[in-house]
Amino acid sequence: MNDANPLEQALHAARALVLADLAARDVADAGVVSLVEDAVTHRRWWVEQWPEGVEYVAGLVAQDVQDALLERYGRWPLCPVCDAGDPHAMDVEPELGPDPHWVCGKAGVIVARVGGLT
Repeated sequence: MNDANPLEQALHAARALVLADLAARDVADAGVVSLVEDAVTHRRWWVEQWPEGVEYVAGLVAQDVQDALLERYGRWPLCPVCDAGDPHAMDVEPELGPDPHWVCGKAGVIVARVGGLT
């Protein structure tokens, strides 16, 4: 593997960021890690088709994992900002852009960068 390959660097970084967020919220079991690997594999193909999208990979992998978790386990990551009402998941913003963050859509508050949950 060529470590200087921007695609591989972006994919490894995206994997590490999402795994850090999963670990921070104690949901990084083997099944969930497999979901991350599936998302990275899917996005590898996507970026090979559209190389200009390489800077969007971290946010897209985070969204892919979030969607897969919703289908199998429930909402993730839950918003730490809102105390009242039903628990809800945060969103990744921008949806397709560089420097993705976890955001509470209800309160309009940036909670953390993808990879920076505590």
